[in-house]
Amino acid sequence: MTQSDMTVSVWRGGENGSYQRFTVPRQASQTVLDVVVWIQQNADPSLAFRYACRVGMCGSCAMTVNGRPRWTCRTHVQVVGDDRLEIAPLRNLPVIRDLATDMSPFFEKWQAADGVFHPTKTRNELVAPVEPAGAARLAASAGIECINCAVCYAACDVVARNPAYLGPAALNRAWTLQNDVRDGAQQARLAAVTRDGGCQNCHAQQGCSTYCPNGLNPTASIAGLKRMAIRRRFGWGS
Repeated sequence: MTQSDMTVSVWRGGENGSYQRFTVPRQASQTVLDVVVWIQQNADPSLAFRYACRVGMCGSCAMTVNGRPRWTCRTHVQVVGDDRLEIAPLRNLPVIRDLATDMSPFFEKWQAADGVFHPTKTRNELVAPVEPAGAARLAASAGIECINCAVCYAACDVVARNPAYLGPAALNRAWTLQNDVRDGAQQARLAAVTRDGGCQNCHAQQGCSTYCPNGLNPTASIAGLKRMAIRRRFGWGS
């Protein structure tokens, strides 16, 4: 190992796996994803992980880097510290192998939160008008850039302690739909997100907001759902 090399610890195996060390050459403007790809191409072709766009658009390369969930394609080695680089799969999700996790629980909770738009008009009717500057539209717009990378889910300590919790991404999606005047399932969706494991479980620790690569604030969305549920409970309107 020379000064131009670094030692990288990478998680190998399943849930009960362990870290394996690799010696990787340092490169200019090197990302963590570059490191993982180099290991697969030059040291161990059996290393399992996901990635697609490599430009911060798809979110599929999310991993735990030095204990923090990150998009590895946008995380530069120099930023996280090339004197210590530890790469692991995302937390709170089952490990398939190495750095690849099973995303099924994440998307199942999205479905449980009724994160699907339910139109009130057919394609033969005029499109419902939406006021761009309206309060509901602004509230929805603040959360719509989620791309389902599960970084917030991995960062959430409530998910870690309560596997039934729907999680920040699913609840954030529910909030955007609750503020969509064209949606016709707001009563049913509010019931879905206030059942066991729903929005009331959020402790507002802001982990999801801290690590969201797109700068979203799921904590604020979840707080909005809590307020909506309380108003509905006491008949104060929606």
